Amino acid sequence: MYVIMVYDINEERVNKVLKVGRKYLTWVQNSVLEGEITEAKFEKLKIEIKEIINPEEDSVIFYIFRTTKYTEREILGIEKNKKDNMFL
Repeated sequence: MYVIMVYDINEERVNKVLKVGRKYLTWVQNSVLEGEITEAKFEKLKIEIKEIINPEEDSVIFYIFRTTKYTEREILGIEKNKKDNMFL
């Protein structure tokens, strides 16, 4: 599966969330990571994130795609983390 993780985390915990996210996904921009991930690793990622965040203050959204076949990426402005073939 392909996952895009978007988060809005209190400053005290944001680096911990980024560090965990980078273990499983690729950082592409402030508060956004994405990449191919197995279902087992995705479950581990969610468990680790839940251990860090405060659900009363923080928010993490996962966009989950079975395939990247019908996705397309369009960037306006600079690309913060250039990487070839992020999609497709």
